[in-house]
Amino acid sequence: MSDNQLQPINIENKILVIRGQQVMLDRDLAELYGVETKRLNEQVKRNIERFPEDFMFSLSKSEKDEVVANCDHLRALKFSPTLPFAFTEQGVAMLSSVLKSQKAVEVNITIMRAFVAMRHFLHNNAQIFTEINTIKNQLLDVTIHQKESNRRIDELFDRMDKYAIDDTQGIFFQGQIFDAYAKYARSFFDY
Repeated sequence: MSDNQLQPINIENKILVIRGQQVMLDRDLAELYGVETKRLNEQVKRNIERFPEDFMFSLSKSEKDEVVANCDHLRALKFSPTLPFAFTEQGVAMLSSVLKSQKAVEVNITIMRAFVAMRHFLHNNAQIFTEINTIKNQLLDVTIHQKESNRRIDELFDRMDKYAIDDTQGIFFQGQIFDAYAKYARSFFDY
């Protein structure tokens, strides 16, 4: 298997969703381009007018902490004093005009294909994601209902214990309805 066949898999694993956008971090991009992160960011800063906020943004401290916690390959960022830059798909495309090597062009083509593949995946599976969210919401409703039912049953038993209801046996005839709650209520009002 050639390196070109492995690259899209590695790239797709480095595309993150931050602030509702698919992005790649400067560290991962520098690794793919074969340059130091510092050098990549220097080129970007020299051409900052090409990178508006919808192309590139700096992560907040909490976003950085979350990324480090969720992505094993970014553990090295934990102790970095600088906040990483996140590049959107358009920002990554703009990098090819800033980094003018042949490798940068080839890597950018591969990255663009990975972004497109992920977009297709999300689009093709949108219904499944919607159904999963629906199921999660239904489970949440059932859980809430179950907790409320359990609370009410516990409350009923607490009241029964509090009023020491006699456990006398009743006689039941065919067709007669004998309700435990009625027995409880009778004992409750006898006190």
